[in-house]
Amino acid sequence: MTETLSPVLPDEVDRAARAVLETACARKLSLATAESCTGGMLASLLTDVEGVSATFERGFVTYSVDAKCELLGIAHDFVERCGAVSREVAVAMAIGALAASRADIALAITGFAGPAGPGDEPGLVHFACARKGRDTAHREAHFGDIGRGPVRIECMRVALEMIAEAVKGN
Repeated sequence: MTETLSPVLPDEVDRAARAVLETACARKLSLATAESCTGGMLASLLTDVEGVSATFERGFVTYSVDAKCELLGIAHDFVERCGAVSREVAVAMAIGALAASRADIALAITGFAGPAGPGDEPGLVHFACARKGRDTAHREAHFGDIGRGPVRIECMRVALEMIAEAVKGN
């Protein structure tokens, strides 16, 4: 069970985090995260499970465009052209997190956790999971205008599913 996030996380998310970490640990795979709208919540979750958190290598909280560019090596004009909340940027974030770390698997999250700007969709989130030597996976979720906290919790579910798939892949 996680320690600091357990009061707010559903039990199944807590169990999924432990399962992902135990499998990654058993397979000697290290994990990294690149997070925007979740603000480091996934990194916190992955470091909160006692006994298996050592499989977490590092996390990048890249909330701003400048952070995405400086920490993950993404070109500023690429983010401006594609939009910070896009499939392309999520994939670039995951690939950038792999390149800027010693991890085997990197999960990236970018989206609108709360009300978005004009023409933007509240609850739209893009996920990407990169594993060395594999194609980068992508998912798009439409959680709706359910609030920042609930969107972030739903992001944990999707992120853990994607990491689990990458960890179990041969």
